[in-house]
Amino acid sequence: MFGVLSYLKPYTKWMILAWGLMLIELAVELWHPLLMAKIIDDGILQHDFSVVWKWGAVMMGTSLIAFMAGIANSFAAAHVGQNYGFALRNRLFEKVQSFSFANFNQFPTSSLITRMTNDVTQIQNTVFMSLRIMLRAPLLVLFGTVMALYVHFKLALIFVFTVPILLLFLIWMMNKGMALFKMVQQKLDEVNEVMRENLAGMKLIKALMRGEHEQRRFIKANEDLMNRTVQSLQVMELSMPVLLFVMNAGIIVILSFGNMSIQIGSAKAGEVVAIVNYATRITSALSIFTLILIVFSRAKASAQRISEVLAVNSDLSDREEINHKTTVKEGKVVFENVYFQYPNTHAPVLKNISFIAHPGETIAILGATGSGKSSLLQLIPRLYDVNKGRVLLDGIDVRDMNQEMLRKEIGFVPQEVLLFSGTVKENIAFGKEDASMEEIMEAAKHAQIHETIMKLPNGYDTIVGQKGVNLSGGQKQRLSIARALIRKPKILLLDDSTSALDLKTEAELFKALKSYTCTTFIVTQKVSTAMKADTILLLDDGGLLAKGNHECLWKSCALYQKIVQSQLGSEEIYIC
Repeated sequence: MFGVLSYLKPYTKWMILAWGLMLIELAVELWHPLLMAKIIDDGILQHDFSVVWKWGAVMMGTSLIAFMAGIANSFAAAHVGQNYGFALRNRLFEKVQSFSFANFNQFPTSSLITRMTNDVTQIQNTVFMSLRIMLRAPLLVLFGTVMALYVHFKLALIFVFTVPILLLFLIWMMNKGMALFKMVQQKLDEVNEVMRENLAGMKLIKALMRGEHEQRRFIKANEDLMNRTVQSLQVMELSMPVLLFVMNAGIIVILSFGNMSIQIGSAKAGEVVAIVNYATRITSALSIFTLILIVFSRAKASAQRISEVLAVNSDLSDREEINHKTTVKEGKVVFENVYFQYPNTHAPVLKNISFIAHPGETIAILGATGSGKSSLLQLIPRLYDVNKGRVLLDGIDVRDMNQEMLRKEIGFVPQEVLLFSGTVKENIAFGKEDASMEEIMEAAKHAQIHETIMKLPNGYDTIVGQKGVNLSGGQKQRLSIARALIRKPKILLLDDSTSALDLKTEAELFKALKSYTCTTFIVTQKVSTAMKADTILLLDDGGLLAKGNHECLWKSCALYQKIVQSQLGSEEIYIC
């Protein structure tokens, strides 16, 4: 909680201003019952209306001051709350950007979205209320009790007994509420997850006519959220009747004893009115505690969830002793006895992998689904760290290189193509922030997508729908390849990135890649693609079964022969 609140430090002056204005309001509110007592005792009962007009005018003037202070306080509180929410969201997003792939697995995507939106909003609103009314309410209870004791000690003793008991009750309710609202936020995560999956898979849902099933899923998650929220609010709302019952009972006691005290002359009418006035104000403040409890309980639960994200330490941080200027110059890649398994799993996905990829070579990685092809590729840009062995680039362990410098020299096309909302031009330039239009067009031509782009309604300025929904699979793959090529990388990683391309387009693409001085790794299921590579790595169940060019593997590897025969069929093309 305190770690999250530390982001309020830049706004300390504004917070002090807001609290100062709030204290002006509080002082006026505490002073008014005394003025009313004076007007009653010295004015009305003494038939001296000059006293009524004098102190009535003072009450009007101080009320106007309190009104202006309240407005100014609202502006200051809003300034702090909005800027704090802005800063906290930025810090959360920055933190998430620093996550490794393993860190991402700790939080569902829907949960991260909820934490950066709804949870931040909960804390932001709490900050605003803290500066506006949340601190004012307990101060009014405290000083209202003190002032009542000052006016008439014996009549005000009822506050000494009831207020501490009620405060303890409210603290107990707050702790209970925090646990309840934490579960509410978890249910909100589940609703967001169903919504995210549904919107992302809308085409499949419609194609398989699963709309009713998805509607039932959403209704179930939404109903769970509603029920949990209602249950939490019902428990918290129980505090209001308890507070009102106790305080109203106290006011009745004060009126009864006050009447007796007036009759025997031990109290004045104005004093009784003042104490009743303090009682009603304290009752009003305590009733606000119910709202404060709900807001604070939700905020505390949200703060814990945000703190969980901020407390994550990336397992791929740079070492302190690395040379930040070290970069990839030639593109030689060496795997030395590499073992790798994903975090929180037991079985390794790569076992004792060793090979050398010389600068400028094309390496095809072939194997069955789940054999470790994509995992091998992800170790080169250090998206994960090896568990054993080393991955060397130009003779340097990737763990001894600055991650930013390393990845700037690598062009990576993931298996699942992702395009961003924006223009075609912006999607290609995503690979190089300062890319010129000439560089963008050159990369598009080499990726065999330029002619297709020119046929679009607005050419390179055509808006690409979210995830590229208005493009075909092959078009999205080629745009993704153009995004990697624009970097002119020393190492190019293509993770099954040509699966949607026809043979002619793929051949033209590989011909264009020859003009790049980079070491290229291609994960593929197609033998026809692997045959064009200088070296083929054949993986089987996480191990390197064989390596060599097509002719070498055809002669020496039974599994490779089987794969070739199953895909090509004709013996005339087995040997290049």
